[in-house]
Amino acid sequence: MSPASGTRFAFYGRVSTEDHQDPATSRAWQVLRAQALVSGHGRIVAELFDTGRSRTIPWARRPEAAALLAAMADPDRDFDAIVIGSSERAFYGNQFATMAPLFDHYGIEVWVPELGGAVDPQTAGQEELMILLGILSKREIARARIRTRAAMTVQARDQGRYLGGEQGAVG
Repeated sequence: MSPASGTRFAFYGRVSTEDHQDPATSRAWQVLRAQALVSGHGRIVAELFDTGRSRTIPWARRPEAAALLAAMADPDRDFDAIVIGSSERAFYGNQFATMAPLFDHYGIEVWVPELGGAVDPQTAGQEELMILLGILSKREIARARIRTRAAMTVQARDQGRYLGGEQGAVG
């Protein structure tokens, strides 16, 4: 890499389709956010985006994230760093903390919009902030479940809607 070309970034994003998110729109806003973050520092040379995979699934079991992990081990890889579209969508619970040693081992910086740049575990509080963001991601899933169940209860109670399998099937 020449100094003039800047850092080569691999973009990683993820969208769940459980709550009817539009994958194309989600990918577009995450890429836009990542491009804004790396502007002036380098360019995105690879895009990896998992669709329909829960954030609760480890990276190694998400197809695109697993491909990114495998590419990190290649000394001739096409990228120098990873830029995340949304840490809340990429990392769940303590996933970042468990993966940080792997990123460090391969000399890969991870850039996240929530930090305005690269995560630096040596900077006080940054690793803790990444853990907090993972916890907030976990909390969002719990909140979505609660909202869904509450809405279903109200629909059943107030609208007489049956929200389970087949109703009144005649055999």
